[in-house]
Amino acid sequence: MDWTLKRLQTFSGPTGPVVTCVMDGIGLGKEDESDAVFMARKPNYEFLKQNALYTTLRAHGVAVGMPSDADMGNSEVGHNALGAGRVYDQGAKLVQNAVDSGTLFQSEAWRACTERVRSSGQPLHFIGLLSDGNVHSHIEHLKAMLVTADREGVQAARIHVLLDGRDVPETSGLIYVDELESLLTALRDKGRDYFIASGGGRMKVTMDRYEAEWHMVETGWKTHVLGQGRTFRSAREAVETFRAENPGIGDQNLPAFVIVDEKGQPRGPIRDGAAVIFFNFRGDRAIEITQAFEEEVFTKFDRGPRPDVVYAGMMQYDGDLKLPRLFLVPPPAITESSGEYLAHNKISQFAISETQKYGHVTYFWNGNRSGMFDSKYETYVEIPSDTLPFEERPWMKAAEITDRLLKELETGKHKVARLNYANGDMVGHTGVRDAAILAVEAVDLELRRLIQFTERAKGILIVTADHGNADEMFDHNKDGSIAQDASGRPKPKTSHTLNKVPLFIYAPGQKGIALDDSVKNPGLGNIAATMFNLLGYQAPDDYMPSLVRFG
Repeated sequence: MDWTLKRLQTFSGPTGPVVTCVMDGIGLGKEDESDAVFMARKPNYEFLKQNALYTTLRAHGVAVGMPSDADMGNSEVGHNALGAGRVYDQGAKLVQNAVDSGTLFQSEAWRACTERVRSSGQPLHFIGLLSDGNVHSHIEHLKAMLVTADREGVQAARIHVLLDGRDVPETSGLIYVDELESLLTALRDKGRDYFIASGGGRMKVTMDRYEAEWHMVETGWKTHVLGQGRTFRSAREAVETFRAENPGIGDQNLPAFVIVDEKGQPRGPIRDGAAVIFFNFRGDRAIEITQAFEEEVFTKFDRGPRPDVVYAGMMQYDGDLKLPRLFLVPPPAITESSGEYLAHNKISQFAISETQKYGHVTYFWNGNRSGMFDSKYETYVEIPSDTLPFEERPWMKAAEITDRLLKELETGKHKVARLNYANGDMVGHTGVRDAAILAVEAVDLELRRLIQFTERAKGILIVTADHGNADEMFDHNKDGSIAQDASGRPKPKTSHTLNKVPLFIYAPGQKGIALDDSVKNPGLGNIAATMFNLLGYQAPDDYMPSLVRFG
């Protein structure tokens, strides 16, 4: 493999660094009262629109490897595309193809799980996000596995459901619960012992990421594995009770619950001899529960006696750490990322974000790879995130990220940098529009500091987003009007959007750089080649085309 980057003849690159800033979740909305990006005061964003090269990028659907343009983008696939310079079929598409072709059910992991429970008599357990958001999981994948388990003679199954309300409407959970219960009833009518066993909201139970709140995983362990927690006769009863007790609560914040049988006993503690499938395909919020099941030495919480089970993930969530050892569908094999090229060419690179998005500018940017390519030429910094609700701290750690970034860049060591401001996404997911407006304004304040540094250092600044979110804080009706709830208030939207995202290229003092209008329907995958060109190098031959031209 020849890793050598060839120099451009038409542009030698800037004196200072090329910095790529990802404004997470800040897309281009309808410019109405639902659009926190539009509503925010953002003079520095507007400065870039007037003084930088400006275009828009596709950040969802097939442009980031999703099955169709009806599928939202997300931070993981977005950062894969940003870092890889190419678009790979992603988790949702890979899993759907494996379900449709039947290869999922021919995998070593599926066979190991089903053979274990057929021989032991213990249930086959499924844990995962119950929705059709297609960002972390899809209910149709779960249903296909249950139907196949029945066909293959698996007598008992238990489902531990994590309610969404984030990638789908915030109180839509009972739609999916009822859909699952309908299938389980049909399978029980055939003589199977298939039931929902436990659950809770995704932001309270099990689905922590980046080790931000291990107590969420501990709660999930107690709920799913030990069968400990507040009990109900059905998942519907649990959801309805929590909503009555906490009016306005979204599904993502529902407390943990345990389902009991007619005798008041938990339906699904996970015991020796069982098998467990974590059916989320996205890795970030699946790694920690996987560690709890698989690691021999585990110190994050007292898990008690670890049950002897066969554990499998929908995909392998971390290829370097080999988590989990068994998985149903191989992840995309992303190789030769932009970071790897930079390391091989001894070009120093710096990556920074706060905890919530640190893995995105490192692991996902580098093609789902943990660690560094060459620590001599890479510096990664994680700023610890707040643990308070994001709507109460919409500024998050944007200022601290910029502080450390500029301190590093002032040394002159790094020729390339990338950063992520998490505000637009994490606050956008809360559904609180006014907090999202403040989140966008917090990011805009930091843009001024990046602009000023770029001018002072004679560098180049690339500003974009990985997907939309804060740009659509209310749901809309089919006619485009803002949807209202029964009380006449706008219905909050907590999921990502299908909107395009902005791209600014600010190169003060650099002459002859223009947008290349020949690139049609540009997307996030075009950024890596653009970055290489702005550094003064040709992009690798198999990268998507650059968005700039010179001369």
